[in-house]
Amino acid sequence: MDTTPRRSNPPTPRGGESAQTLDRGLRLLHLVADAPGGLTVTELAGQLRIGRAAVYRLVAPLNAHGLLRRDTDGRLRLGVGVLNLARRAQPLLAEGALPALRQLAEQTGATAHLTVVEGGEGVALAVVEPSWTALHVAYRTGARHPLERGAAGRAILAGRAGVAEPVDTAGELQSGAYGVAAPVLGVPGLEASVGVVSLTPLDTETIGGQVRTAAGTVADALR
Repeated sequence: MDTTPRRSNPPTPRGGESAQTLDRGLRLLHLVADAPGGLTVTELAGQLRIGRAAVYRLVAPLNAHGLLRRDTDGRLRLGVGVLNLARRAQPLLAEGALPALRQLAEQTGATAHLTVVEGGEGVALAVVEPSWTALHVAYRTGARHPLERGAAGRAILAGRAGVAEPVDTAGELQSGAYGVAAPVLGVPGLEASVGVVSLTPLDTETIGGQVRTAAGTVADALR
């Protein structure tokens, strides 16, 4: 009989427990992201309805990967690792949106764009100019603007309120430029809009319908 002592392996977490831990960690990240002033461990424990010790266990790996950071007051905030993930995801978002943007630009004869929220501002992530017009707006990828100005930002704000109807503006971002945009809805973790900008007034009823359809197509491509 072999009487050599054998070292027992630690029990492997069951699938259900691992999934619950992952779900709690993701919910924790969302709570911190939605709190501009950060959250304490106690506040997170209350909102997640778990003990402080459980929150510390969730925070440790997120902090190690740079997704969370603790400020001088002990409050937890998003870390730079979140920004790195977002930057890596942006090319995928742009690629997924380009077919719908190309079709929209050709339909309307206006410059089409996908705008996303970054750092509280609207950022043009993808831009497609029409191929058949003599003149059109040159809209630079990476251009930033306040969400309160321009059709793209206003559409994102409307989307936050659950309003899917297109928004139109005139001259808010650039004198003589007209814009129509609609929010991209139903994509978890994404605040965005699809829109067009033109040097001439746009038929809001017709163009608005095309923009809204494009926004829906983009949402389907990114889900």
